Amino acid sequence: MADPRISHIELDEATILWRNADIEQERRIAIFDLIEENTFRPIRAFEAGHTGPYRLRLSVEDGRLALVIADEQENLLETIILGLGRFRRPIRDYFAICDSYYQAIRRATAQEIETIDMARRGVHNDAAEMLLERLDGKVETDFATARRLFTLICVLHIRG
Repeated sequence: MADPRISHIELDEATILWRNADIEQERRIAIFDLIEENTFRPIRAFEAGHTGPYRLRLSVEDGRLALVIADEQENLLETIILGLGRFRRPIRDYFAICDSYYQAIRRATAQEIETIDMARRGVHNDAAEMLLERLDGKVETDFATARRLFTLICVLHIRG
């Protein structure tokens, strides 16, 4: 029976040099939410008879995102490489707005926090749409999964 979803996700910890408590919380929530509910069907692996669930490892190598997809027994099924050039600005914007958001939580009014949060969601949503476009023809997924994956891609780009 087909079960096209991610059952386990791992980030290449060697890629991540530093993260603060706020970012660590974002990472934990994104992974938890992703595992709880996601749609993820790598087209080549699925067509070859590997119907899920899948184990996913994310890393950044030479400025490219590597999505290493394995089956439940950790047998490699395929690796998808995506150039990250188009994601540089959304990642930078997302970090900047998240920083403003975390600062606002500590000292701004509810209205200011809501305004910043709306902008943060807008950047996040746009980046998720871009990720969906980049995965088209490689992985079938949904918007919520793409949003959570974008959060994890951002975590991989923290340089301190």
